[in-house]
Amino acid sequence: MPTVVNLDGVLLPPAAARISVFDRGFLYGDSVYEVVRTYGGRPFELHAHLARLRHSAARLGLSPRWDGARVEAEIARTLEASRGEDAPDPEAAPWNVGERYLRVVMTRGAGEIGLDPALAVDPVALVIAQPLVGPPRRAWREGVGVAVVGVRRAAPDAVDPSAKTGAHLPHVLAVREARAAGAHEALLLDARGAVTEGSSSNVFAVRGGRVTTPPLAAGILEGVTRGLVLRVAGELGVAAEEAPLRPEDLEEADEVFITSTVREIVPVTRIGDVAVGSGRPGPVTARLHHAFRRVAGGPVGLEAPR
Repeated sequence: MPTVVNLDGVLLPPAAARISVFDRGFLYGDSVYEVVRTYGGRPFELHAHLARLRHSAARLGLSPRWDGARVEAEIARTLEASRGEDAPDPEAAPWNVGERYLRVVMTRGAGEIGLDPALAVDPVALVIAQPLVGPPRRAWREGVGVAVVGVRRAAPDAVDPSAKTGAHLPHVLAVREARAAGAHEALLLDARGAVTEGSSSNVFAVRGGRVTTPPLAAGILEGVTRGLVLRVAGELGVAAEEAPLRPEDLEEADEVFITSTVREIVPVTRIGDVAVGSGRPGPVTARLHHAFRRVAGGPVGLEAPR
């Protein structure tokens, strides 16, 4: 049973998993979550993800049903139950074959309809394990396109960007706009026109061998993979900084790439109708991805076509 749902400690097939229509996660996005992936069947950077889950819950004043030890135990149970033969995917990158995508969700619970959090009772804990579906292998060989969309990132003093919550409508609309433009990912600007992040990724630019990514103060989520990339860059001696970026900085960069748990490091070769650099994945991006792959384990990487 490759896809398994763990609902409050009960392992279920997806069709049997049910939550109340009065659950606040469903009604208001009043929930926190994390996405974790496996390498070699083991969750990667799990402690970092669970630390962020606790932080998100604290920022919302949400009391999760499970403590950290219980979350880890239930993740292990769910992973074990999801082991099975996956459908073959000839387009999959080798480091994604046989791996699992994990989504851990904590809602405030159900209760009388109303915005007051005090109305919630019976918090819900949920773990979903399913075969990991990442970008096709050509994404690393050829790069992907992104679109700067009209949907703006909420100001940090309006919505706390450090909390990973279930309130995703702006990102849904951003992806809708990007897909309509034929792009793989949407990039959101802030009210002043500065680049913040992707709908589900962090963004980096490379110019003159120096790697730049927007600072946390730009109103972005502190991505786990983003942090690993900055660490790996330091270990390789690649100059890296957190500094503001504007759309023209990306268009004029030698290389651009995006990062996320599922994507790892994916080169961007087009922003809208503008080719990035040579229009092909660049050497700094490839070097960082090879180093990241060594940290994660398994196959090192894919070469760009020459």
